[in-house]
Amino acid sequence: MSTTGKVIRCKAAIVWKPGGSFSIEEVEVAPPKAKEVRIKMVATALCGTEMKMLKDKNLQHQHYPIIMGHEGAGIVESVGEGVSTVKAGDKVIALFLPQCGECTSCLNSADNFCIKLKQAETHLMSDGTSRFTCKGKPVYHFGNTSTFSEYTVMDEISVAKIDAAAPLEKVFLVSCGFSTGYGGAINTAKVTPGSTCAVFGLGGVGLSVIMGCKAAGATRIIAVDINKDKFEKAKEVGATECINPQDYEKPIQEVLFDLTGDGVDFSFEVIGNPETVAAALASCRESHGVCVIIGLIIGVQLNISGHLFFTGRSLKGSVYGGWKGRDGASKLVSDYMAKKINLDALITHSLNLDKINEAVELMKTGKCVRCVLLL
Repeated sequence: MSTTGKVIRCKAAIVWKPGGSFSIEEVEVAPPKAKEVRIKMVATALCGTEMKMLKDKNLQHQHYPIIMGHEGAGIVESVGEGVSTVKAGDKVIALFLPQCGECTSCLNSADNFCIKLKQAETHLMSDGTSRFTCKGKPVYHFGNTSTFSEYTVMDEISVAKIDAAAPLEKVFLVSCGFSTGYGGAINTAKVTPGSTCAVFGLGGVGLSVIMGCKAAGATRIIAVDINKDKFEKAKEVGATECINPQDYEKPIQEVLFDLTGDGVDFSFEVIGNPETVAAALASCRESHGVCVIIGLIIGVQLNISGHLFFTGRSLKGSVYGGWKGRDGASKLVSDYMAKKINLDALITHSLNLDKINEAVELMKTGKCVRCVLLL
């Protein structure tokens, strides 16, 4: 029986209040309106953003109840009026970073920060309403996506059509984690052949940075983390050496200068810790070192000595690894299908959506890179 144009009842993981855990509930998902797409989600995962939002008061807001999730892939169930780039049955990547194709950023080949991303701040669709209800109450959207639901509704500009043969339980990583890290090295930092890199933080995004550095031809990739359990995986994906700051009495930037002689060419902060940003920048070569902030830092001020910039260091931000949302996602999935990139190494666990709170605990151990949640 066709569900087109009808309300769909399904399961979703809802957070009802700040600091709360996920609760599996039955929700109603309304049909897509004009320029919107309703998607049957197949695979999703917890990213560092959700993990931070569950515990960091600086990131918590008053938009509750909410369906989180911004890393996922699925199949189009139906489309609203005026949708032309996808159709029912298409496999798609969900994108927190839209690509409207019309704003100044989308029209600039060197830019990817689509102005429509700001729509996510409302936690509603573009008409100011929600497509989710639960127990008679509207439920807020998250990150233009809300992938922790068996069905979700998104704007067409936040959906990327991909190869029909692509395994969704693998390529969903292109939705955020892999693209953000890999592109941070390739596009934002523009890592050069023969260079030395340092990567602070060895979660899924940090490991993707390492992959990007390796693909760009870096000859020395130093992985930095206080959890030694992550070192084996880091070396598996391309790190040439791994260090734990807690093993040294010196500040980590001094350790890296001792190891390299004059600092690293490129450093990446993939934790979201203001103090680590300062250390990562100070680890760079004085004359031309580039530090890229990839970890999520919101609601805090950076305390960095202006002296670090005097000789030529630079500090850069990065969103979605510099890829344009829809174009980048489609390209990276094609690269995966052509065996140019390896996503499989990043997936260490698999659970059903109703076990999402177990996935949260797995992520906290540091032994889980990505736990794919199957819907």
